[in-house]
Amino acid sequence: MSAAEIGDAVAEVEDVTLAPLARSSSRFRWLVAFLLIVIGFGLYAYSVQLHRGLAVTGMAPTINKVMWGLYITNFVFFIGISHAGTLISAILRVSHAGWRTPITRMAEFITVVALSVGALFPIFDLGRPDRMLNVLRFGRWPSPIMWDFFAIATYFVGSVTYLYLPMIPDLAICRDRLAGVVSRRREHFYRVFSAGWRNTPEQRRSLASAIGLMMIVIIPVAVSVHTVVSWIFAMTLRTGWNTAIFGIYFVGGAIFSGIATLIVVMAVLRRIYHLERFITERHFVNLGYLLVSLALVMLYFNISEFLTAGYKLEGNEPVYLGQIFTGSFAPLYWFYVVAGLLVPILLITIRRTRRLHWVVAAAALVDVAMWMERYVIVVASLKVPQMPYANPARYFPSWVELAISLGALAFFALLITLFTRFLPVMAMWEIREHEAEPEVSRIALEPARQVVTP
Repeated sequence: MSAAEIGDAVAEVEDVTLAPLARSSSRFRWLVAFLLIVIGFGLYAYSVQLHRGLAVTGMAPTINKVMWGLYITNFVFFIGISHAGTLISAILRVSHAGWRTPITRMAEFITVVALSVGALFPIFDLGRPDRMLNVLRFGRWPSPIMWDFFAIATYFVGSVTYLYLPMIPDLAICRDRLAGVVSRRREHFYRVFSAGWRNTPEQRRSLASAIGLMMIVIIPVAVSVHTVVSWIFAMTLRTGWNTAIFGIYFVGGAIFSGIATLIVVMAVLRRIYHLERFITERHFVNLGYLLVSLALVMLYFNISEFLTAGYKLEGNEPVYLGQIFTGSFAPLYWFYVVAGLLVPILLITIRRTRRLHWVVAAAALVDVAMWMERYVIVVASLKVPQMPYANPARYFPSWVELAISLGALAFFALLITLFTRFLPVMAMWEIREHEAEPEVSRIALEPARQVVTP
């Protein structure tokens, strides 16, 4: 690639990535307004819960009710999709997969956003938010809840660091090219958080070392987080949860739903910000292959878990398996198996349907199915009576739980929307190096032509 072609490629990457940061459209404002309305309705529902207590939920503290429901289902789901970012990005970086460069930034900010939203649900589930302080004041180290608290906190700090470090050169580009175009507050933000980046050899070596260290550290941290989340269930003697497979089962499901979420978000941002030149069908197909691999792993886990439980039929296992396979949870479970595992495998392995829109459809099915699978795991086991004379527990989400869940989903979408409005959605410097190496190493991040509003 000639020097002129390198310069054109660099300019194109920067123009496309910086365009949403330089100006906003009416569609952006309408979207933010809609999301704020949904969030506001969720906050109203939460205020009702704060005023009247958990009695307004399907987990009302009366006899024969489940103790966990929609909130813990959402907690497990959002913590799971957070693996879309740091874990997938780190694995692709370690394996030197060159095609990863346009999508790593998206994967990394999905992690931070999903963790921020998922961590709210245990607070919702407590009824009174001040009870969260009791985890620190009176928590017991033998409790898996304590392990979970510190695992998620560590993962959040590591994920924010892992998101920020590769963003430093891009913030320097924003600092130089958006000067005089954006507000002074944003100029100050870009100037401060670009950390004096000038693309010197010493800075490049230091940044490469820091990213290399973080991508090695973050992989075991990410695996440990969802393992510890699974132990909240598996460390009990309750039917359906008392299994040693939950650790690897939850980690596999987290990566599975994380890849699916990444594909869906990629498709939306690609369409909105016109990133077709950089995020091509190849990226979706490659992630689709990973999705198929994880779908096969999840099939194996399901067969292994239920075959061993069904062969022994110990204790209340017949009741538990009956409600999953033929009872009240059968529609949710079989949707998960058919639409969330088998259909995506077929859509992506068959050549005629191995196209961008079919991969996105398969990913959307996976996300819906994995949420249903989480719901079955949480609620189905809690409905099994623990005493021979007891009746099955009852549970159905109330409007308060549904409103808070929708508000949290809107908050997830709002954070992603705001991120793409104020921070670069693609790693410009990584795309540049991938497309123009080895000559690109001598191209500096000097200020280019200013981005101007039309």
